[in-house]
Amino acid sequence: MSCFPVLLSIPHGGTEVPAEIRDRVTISAKDQFEDSDAFTQGIYGLGNEVMVQVQSPVARAFVDMNRAEEDRPPQNPDGIVKTQTCHGKAVYLPGQELDDAWTQRLLDSYYFPYHRSITTALTQNPDLQLALDCHSMEKVAPVISPDPGQPRPLICLGNNHGKSCPQEMADRLAECFREGFGLEEKDVAMNKPFAGGYITRTYGEAALPWVQVEMNRSLYLSEPWFDAETLTVQPERLQYLNQCFRKTLSLFFKK
Repeated sequence: MSCFPVLLSIPHGGTEVPAEIRDRVTISAKDQFEDSDAFTQGIYGLGNEVMVQVQSPVARAFVDMNRAEEDRPPQNPDGIVKTQTCHGKAVYLPGQELDDAWTQRLLDSYYFPYHRSITTALTQNPDLQLALDCHSMEKVAPVISPDPGQPRPLICLGNNHGKSCPQEMADRLAECFREGFGLEEKDVAMNKPFAGGYITRTYGEAALPWVQVEMNRSLYLSEPWFDAETLTVQPERLQYLNQCFRKTLSLFFKK
C-alpha cells in the first residue's frame, strides 16, 4: 500500500530529560507532563504509512522545537528553553537556570537536528503534498496562552490565516477532521486560538502547504480514559484517536 504524501511533525510529544542537565532540574514529573503534548506521538504517529515523520524524544519543558532560535528567557520564560512552564512552575533549581553556553549545547544536540530533519525531508521528498505540525491543547487555556481562561474547540487547525496553506485546502482538511473524528461543525475551528507557531510559519512560506493541528486534551486526558494519579491513558483510547486521524488523511487523499 502506498503511503500518505504527508510530512508529520510532532515536536512536543517527547518525555525525556536530557542527561546533561538532569542534576539542574527541579520540575516534577506531573508538571513536566502538563507542559508537554503527552501521547501525541501515539495519537498522530503513523510510521511508514506517511512519507515523513519527524518527532523529538526530549520533553518540551527543556527544548521547544516550535520556537525561534532567538526566542529565549528572560524575555520569554516559555521560549526555546524554559525557566518556567506554561503554568508558571520552575523548570530548574534556583541559580541553575541555563546560561548561553548550556542553551547552545541543548540546541546543538536536539533543536537543530530536528529542524535539519525537516529541511532534509522537504528537499528529498518532492512528492509531498501536505505537512502537518501536530500538537495538543488544554481544554481551558492557561494564563500564558493567547486565549487565557477560554474554553477551546475539540480541534483547531491553523494555516496562518491563509499564508501557510490555501484556505480552500485548509477548509477541506477541516471537513475531513469532522468526518474522521465524528465531530460537529462547531467542534473544529480555524486559526482560533492557534493560527500556527514557528514551525508552520517558517516552513509554510514555501510551496508545500503546512497546517498546525491542535487536539483538545479532553478527548483523552479525562475520565473514563485517563488516570490522573499514574498519568496514564487507556491504550484503546489512543488507538481509537490514531484510527480517526488515519481516517482523516484517507478522506483527504480519498484513499
